[in-house]
Amino acid sequence: MSVQERKQRERAERERLIVATARELAERQGWDAVTTRRLAESIEYSQPVLYSHFRGKREIIGAVALEGAAELASTVRAASSAADGPRERVTALARVYLDFAARNPAVYDALFQLDGGLAYAREDTPAPLKDAFASLLESLGEVAGDGVHPALFTEVFWASLHGLATLTRTGRLLPEDAAQRVELLVDRLAVV
Repeated sequence: MSVQERKQRERAERERLIVATARELAERQGWDAVTTRRLAESIEYSQPVLYSHFRGKREIIGAVALEGAAELASTVRAASSAADGPRERVTALARVYLDFAARNPAVYDALFQLDGGLAYAREDTPAPLKDAFASLLESLGEVAGDGVHPALFTEVFWASLHGLATLTRTGRLLPEDAAQRVELLVDRLAVV
């Protein structure tokens, strides 16, 4: 291995460490607790080293969002592929989406609430974000109904899931009714 390859590998490892540490800190204490000073102390590097990877907190949030998008896509695909039939796939998708949002609130915020400097729903949208949407579209497109554009249906269904995730997390919906909400959403929106 050349010196240049070793330096590139070490740089990539430092970047992964920064993102993992930011994510862990945000999940434990919220995004307000994530500062470049705290991150630098946690990973035992100087702030200039941190800034050599990310220009600031916004880019770190974006990196966490991209990592989270890849995880969400993988989770949705795994649950959908394990289900038999369109209704079961959509129900599984809804459940794992809501579970992902509940188990990873800081990642979910990085994806959908905070400014990570990422483009959404545009030509220059990063691949992990496009893939996360595609993972939803793969199951939801088949239940959009006649005359309904699958991507548009996916956006509406996704927005409904996002609303449920956000309202549940902020205590505005009773958690014990979560399963009934999923069933109602699938029954009323999906053509199965």
